[in-house]
Amino acid sequence: WYDVVKWSNARSQQAGLTPVYYTDAGLTQVYTNGDVAPYVNWAANGYRLPTEAEWEKAARGGLSGQRFPWGNTIDWSHANYDSFWVGGAPNVSYDLAPTSGFDPAFNDGEWPYTSPVGTFAANGYGLCDMAGNVCECCWDWYGTPYAGGSDPRGPASGSYRVLRGGDWLDYA
Repeated sequence: WYDVVKWSNARSQQAGLTPVYYTDAGLTQVYTNGDVAPYVNWAANGYRLPTEAEWEKAARGGLSGQRFPWGNTIDWSHANYDSFWVGGAPNVSYDLAPTSGFDPAFNDGEWPYTSPVGTFAANGYGLCDMAGNVCECCWDWYGTPYAGGSDPRGPASGSYRVLRGGDWLDYA
């Protein structure tokens, strides 16, 4: 997470944008190293991690009321994930993968791996892999379950940062 924050600032500076993350409350020292919680300049035009609410909106791609960005079911034509079966059937009713385990298209027989970006159809906003493949870091601290809203920034502190989207190693 800290490396993503540092990369966001470095990319901002590379693009001639104002960095978002700082090591001091006065927002004078750009965050470039270390593993301390940074201060944020929300008004800066640089790159930054999305809040959990921003991630949710982006992941949905304009679709609402569905479990996934494309609908209510998942299979290997939609995402790279681990289908978990119990007693000869998927563990959850919305998992429609034909077998238990990892997508054979992204498994060398010893260990599964990530799929290339764009392998699966983009969502309504043109974003790929917002469910499955790799999870994405968010700004928010993990706290109570996500409740939605226009742009809540979550708890002020915590032990873990939010990761969203699942990944190739996660179940449906």
